[in-house]
Amino acid sequence: MTATASAGRTARARARAELTQEIKQEARRQLAAHGAQGLSLRAVARELGMVSSALYRYFPSRDELLTALIIDAYDALGEAAEVASAERPAADIRGRWAAVCHAIRNWALAHPHEYALIYGSPVPGYQAPQATIAPAARVAGVAGGLLADAWRETRGAGGQAPELAPPPRPLPPALVEQAAIVADAIAPGVPGVLIARVLIAWTQLFGMISFELFGQLVGSVDPADTFFGYAVEQMADFIGLP
Repeated sequence: MTATASAGRTARARARAELTQEIKQEARRQLAAHGAQGLSLRAVARELGMVSSALYRYFPSRDELLTALIIDAYDALGEAAEVASAERPAADIRGRWAAVCHAIRNWALAHPHEYALIYGSPVPGYQAPQATIAPAARVAGVAGGLLADAWRETRGAGGQAPELAPPPRPLPPALVEQAAIVADAIAPGVPGVLIARVLIAWTQLFGMISFELFGQLVGSVDPADTFFGYAVEQMADFIGLP
């Protein structure tokens, strides 16, 4: 391949990447205005001054465009959590937990429609493909890493498990199996009772964020900054973070 041909191909690839980003950015604007159900390839093409047939060469269907937006949202949220954890000292487990929780909330408040796309009501008729699984797991992977580090940190010198407060309830058999699957995925070696506790805290975290974003805290703890910070510390106590 000649240098001229290579440069031409690079320029085309760059132009395609730039237009792909423009398409997704316009789709995000429509997401904010009309919701995921109202997303239309024809409307996106019209706003960008493109014919529909040209846009279909980038995204053959609305579902493929939705998938691209979902992957971008999961990756952005996962990156925010990863950066927040990495910016604190590795041994500061509790500080990393708080930083991650606040980073997730801050991202959600800054990107409410993208948050709703990945954690809100399912889009009728849309089924997320396999390609969304790894991006979706990034933010959970941060929680798993924190839990694994906490488990290593709190084990006694003799390798004994620390005492938990409050004392754990026995896990039902079905939850024992489910917790083992989760542990294998995000925190190998961590016992099921701690997996269950972090799952409880994790769902509470996203529940609080959803309540705040969707107006369910108006008239109670709105603005929610103080409540959120207090809850994050309570969740750390419940998990047993050092």
